[in-house]
This record gives sequence, structure tokens and C-alpha cells, in this order.
Amino acid sequence: MKIRRFFGKDMREALRLVKEELGEEAVIMSNRKVADGVELVAAFDKEPAPQFKPAATSTKTMPSLSDIIGESGPDSLKALLEIQKKKQAEAKSAKVTPTDASNVPPKQNPDIVQPPHVSQVNKPETPTNDAPRTAQDLEPIKEELASLRHMLQHQVADLMDAKRQRQKPMHAFISKQLVGMGLSYTLANQLADFVPSDANERESWRYVLQLMVNRLSLHGNQLLSQTGAAAFVGPTGTGKTTTIAKLAARYAQKYGPDSVALVTVDTYRIGAFEQLQTYGKIIGCIVRQAQNAQALADLLFQLRHKRMIFIDTAGFSQRDSRLISQLEQFNNPTMSVKRYLVLQANTQYPALERCLEAYKGLNMDGCVLTKLDECYSLGEALSVAIEQQLPLSFVTDGQQVPEDIKPADAKSLVTIAAKLYKKYGLSHTNNHNPITTTQAV
Repeated sequence: MKIRRFFGKDMREALRLVKEELGEEAVIMSNRKVADGVELVAAFDKEPAPQFKPAATSTKTMPSLSDIIGESGPDSLKALLEIQKKKQAEAKSAKVTPTDASNVPPKQNPDIVQPPHVSQVNKPETPTNDAPRTAQDLEPIKEELASLRHMLQHQVADLMDAKRQRQKPMHAFISKQLVGMGLSYTLANQLADFVPSDANERESWRYVLQLMVNRLSLHGNQLLSQTGAAAFVGPTGTGKTTTIAKLAARYAQKYGPDSVALVTVDTYRIGAFEQLQTYGKIIGCIVRQAQNAQALADLLFQLRHKRMIFIDTAGFSQRDSRLISQLEQFNNPTMSVKRYLVLQANTQYPALERCLEAYKGLNMDGCVLTKLDECYSLGEALSVAIEQQLPLSFVTDGQQVPEDIKPADAKSLVTIAAKLYKKYGLSHTNNHNPITTTQAV
């Protein structure tokens, strides 16, 4: 058996050299990448026939591969020799089997790596066993690509920030302050781009705060002068029941207790009806409970003589499947119910976005921001309100009924956001900052 090493720039060239010198029947023993390309070790069990004349017969016995390797040969070639012997033994045993079994493919040992034949060079490549075949196998690759994409996005953003700081240093400074206040990166850049190029730091800050005031959408306190029914929806723990009690008390003070009715559709939370009943006794109005959408429609018909009906709902996470069934109650065209979304003002920006996504099908008539007294940052809530054009109706800043509720005011909200940023946020952004409390608006 003859063993030769061949070098080529790539696998195709190396295989071509093997084919030209050793012929079609050569067997590839090993391959590996080298500095200049690919190295192949090929073997052939007889001398290749010359292309220009018939091969001369020889009576000499060809040396075996074991003779060539010897006892001191490399371990890798010895292992390849063992593989070749096993292959030849299997081929002989296959010839002895009956012809009826010839159609059955021989059983191969999975531990034996079958070397490719040179004659297969021109055949189309088939997927190897190492290639991923399932979605689970592809998952690490997808994660790696996603990681690279995120890394690239961050690098591009850093380059854009660096370019912005060089070309528009004041805009970059104001944008950084707005992000520190809680606004999204996109909105902060949009507002900073409107700052006059000749404005100083203080003037620029006041300018963007006034832009925020102008961009906020307000619904006002129209609810306290309207008639009909109003449902308050939102995630759990946002203060829907307390907000309803405050508004109902204000309404009763203006039009009398008999003009108000309280209805709850919260059949999940323990004590929900009892809590609303307590508020009803304090206000002096009736309280009812609806078990389903039909019961709610019946109650609204029975209470149609009331000037205003406040409807309390169960608080569900935006990922809770029960939220959908509850929202469907208010999509009934036969019920004319105003819809108000109740959100905590101290909620993180991603959670606010997910919440608005979950409730977007209701076409909200207004929004109530609660728990302003518990906020360390108000920028996130204002950022979402500006970006989503959410109509702000009321804000609450305490537990007292009915004192701690007031109509939403854009200038007041932006001023509070600036004060909170000055008090809690400056240490996380820049020690050199021109912001003062009086400069909020």
C-alpha cells in the first residue's frame, strides 16, 4: 500500500492532486488544515497505471501499510491502519452473504469513521452528522447571533453618541439629563434636538421641560361633570378601588349621594365587594356586584336613573389570561361605558409599555396616575404618556378619601418630575448640573 501526503490551497485542489497521482481508487486516510491550505494523507494498494500506456504487471509483492509504518510509526497512522483493516474485513464478510440480503445495507459501527472516497469529489455534499438538525440544536446559534446583534447595536449607539457630543455638545448633554430623569432614549433625543443651538445649559433645560408640558395630552376632570358609567381597569395593586371611592365621593359632594352608584365585577379578590361596600356606606350610595357580562348589563339597565355609575374591576397582570375575558365585558356595543386606565406612577418603563399593550384594545377615555407620593422618579410614566399620547385625567398622591386626588396638570407633573430628578437622580448622571428646582418649567 502506498501512502502519500498532498497539499492544496483548498480541499478541492488537494483532492484533484490525489486523483491525478493515485487514481480514482485512492482512499483518504486523514485531512487537516495547515497554514497554507489543506493537507491530505491518501493511500493506494497498488501502483497507479500510467495514463499513456497499459500498466506493467509486476511479480513483486507490494509492501503492506504496516510494513511502511513500522513499529515506530505515528500513533495516528496506526489507528488509521486498524480502521482500514476493519473496513476490508467487513467488505469480505459482505461478499459471503446471500444475494437476497444484498439489498440490506451493511450495519456500520458508529465508532468507525469511514474515510471519503476520491470518486465522490464531484458528488453533491450531504449534511454531516455534526450539522444541527433540530430547532433545539439551532438555539445556541440564534442566541449567539442575537448577542452579536445587540453588541453591534450598542457599539453603533456609542458611536452616534460620540458623534453627537462632538457636533452638538449641548444637545448631547440635555439628552443625557432627560434619560437620567427617566425618559426613553428615543424621546430624550427627540426633545433635545429642538433645543436652540445658541442656548446655554439653563435655558436648554427649561426649554425641554416646556416641550414636555406641551407634548402631554390631558383629558381634564370632565368625568366629574358627566353622566353615564365609567369603568376603571388596570393591573393589580394600582389603587383602582381607592381611586373610585375618591371620585365617587367628589361626585356625591357635587350632585348628592343618590346620584351615584358603585358596581364591582371583581369576583376574584377576597373582600373586594366588602371593601367597596365600606366606601359606599361612607359616601351614602348603593353598591352592587356583577358576576359576569350579562349581569353587568342588567345592573346598568336597573341603575340607569343614576347620574353616574362607577365600575370597579379585578386587577390582573398583563400576562394573566383572565384579563382578556374581563376586557371583553366592556367591548359590548350595547353598553356605553367610559374606560379609564389606572397606572402606578412609580412603575418601570418596560412594565408600563407592556401594560398599555395589554389594554390597547379598549380605546381608553382617560388615565389615572396613582401613588405620586411614593415616586422616586416620574419620568418613566411621563415618557410613556407622551409617546403613547395617553390622555391623563387624574393623579393621586395619598390614601385619604376624597382629598388625595386632583385633575392632571401637565406643568405640575413635569415640575414634580424635575424635582424628583434633582433630589434622587443627579448623583447617578452628572455632578456638574445646572438644574435647580425653580427651573422645572
